[in-house]
Amino acid sequence: MTRMFLDIHALQTVPPSNINRDDTGAPKSAIYGGVPRARVSSQAWKRATRTYFRDEHLLEPSELGVRTKKIVEAVAARISDTPSSESVPALDRETALSLADEAVKAAGLKTEVPKRKADAAKDTDNRAAPAPEAKYLVFLSARQLDGLARLALEGAADITTFFKDKDNKARAKQIADTLHSVDIALFGRMVADVADIGVDAAVQVAHALSVHRVDIESDYYTAVDDENTDEETGAGMIGTVDFNSATLYRYAAVGIHQLTANLGQGLRDDASRSTPVRRAVEAFVHGFVASLPTGKINTFGHHTLPDAVIVTLRSTRPVSYVSAFEDPVRSDAGGHVREACERLAAYIPDIERAYGDTDTTTSWVLRVGPNTAPLAGIGSEMPNLTALTTAVGQAIVEQLEKPA
Repeated sequence: MTRMFLDIHALQTVPPSNINRDDTGAPKSAIYGGVPRARVSSQAWKRATRTYFRDEHLLEPSELGVRTKKIVEAVAARISDTPSSESVPALDRETALSLADEAVKAAGLKTEVPKRKADAAKDTDNRAAPAPEAKYLVFLSARQLDGLARLALEGAADITTFFKDKDNKARAKQIADTLHSVDIALFGRMVADVADIGVDAAVQVAHALSVHRVDIESDYYTAVDDENTDEETGAGMIGTVDFNSATLYRYAAVGIHQLTANLGQGLRDDASRSTPVRRAVEAFVHGFVASLPTGKINTFGHHTLPDAVIVTLRSTRPVSYVSAFEDPVRSDAGGHVREACERLAAYIPDIERAYGDTDTTTSWVLRVGPNTAPLAGIGSEMPNLTALTTAVGQAIVEQLEKPA
């Protein structure tokens, strides 16, 4: 299919917070345009987006995956949950773990019992033997876990001999490399030991950067011991926490053609290929826009949503608008949102005129408040996030279902 990309841009103001810390506990930062900026890593916002899928029920559990070292236990749980029958009697925990371990290894993944857990089990009487774990985080879909469990049960009579058969081992690898969940199709999967079951990510997420200079501040706090008497003065605990506040420019790009290839036909054999893609795109647009990393959220309560969102569907390569802020917004009169919107409103037509393709590019805008008024003419205005995701999903369906 023709290459197709979805660009998502957002301006979001975050109050004093520390949503993504570095190794010293300070908010992450970066130098851009010669000045320090607030930064939120792409990994932090991708994680927030993935958990938003689940927490807000944007996708069904069957459409999502799990990223864990405890992959053997995940398969074993499915084996144990399988109703017993004459051909498949009820299995105890140890047997289920053994079957699951062989299935996971047949798919090419290396497992071992962590030494610390094995040692702890030896030191404790009557403690169940610990389950083998993968040596690294493994990202598998619910359907892939189900498939490995079914395959293990098929060979339960003699699992070792079963997986010595090359065809059965190939089936295990095929299960791990098909029927990908939406989050695997979007964010990809790297398995160093089994490169052929890796999945190229359809999504690229930029590190969010403040549109203006940001300096880190420090909050000194004290806590009082509730049981102190009048004679016992002073704090029970003192400390400091670093924070900043910023108007962030956030950006993500979705390769619709890559997403389509990753998902294949989706959950049902009779489904149109556009159905799983539409669901994935709508979930990602909603999740990326509305999600929020939760670092130190109990301390700062930094619950905000974007002031403005611009979504562009194009056939040329992805385009970030971060260069509009290479010269940092200064806004001596007050906030940064209005000037940031003015910058985008001036920059976007220029970059699209120079490099874009107006015949194959569609844009939508979702904005809040008078400070975002400069963006009114950038694209079709959407009244709310639901309308935006629906419009984007429908446009992608129309492109995918166009006659070749």
